[in-house]
Amino acid sequence: MTEIFEHAPQTWNAAQLREALKDLPDDSPIHIGVAEDPGDFDGYRGGVLVDAHRVENWWPATATEPERTETEKALTLFVDWEPGAYDLLD
Repeated sequence: MTEIFEHAPQTWNAAQLREALKDLPDDSPIHIGVAEDPGDFDGYRGGVLVDAHRVENWWPATATEPERTETEKALTLFVDWEPGAYDLLD
């Protein structure tokens, strides 16, 4: 049987992010490290922040309800690979 564990990282909120950014100059790039495994940042993959969008949920129309979209009080940050030369993949 596979051994499992409950992974419950402390998700940051906007106030924590603002506090971390407060002393950075406006033109500072934002680098992101993504854990290779849950909670393991020893071998993280680096990336750069390239965009951000408010989280939107969409539900299709049904026989009784029209299509609807709701914008959450949340933000999705989009990360791309760091600038550099990479092998061209077919």
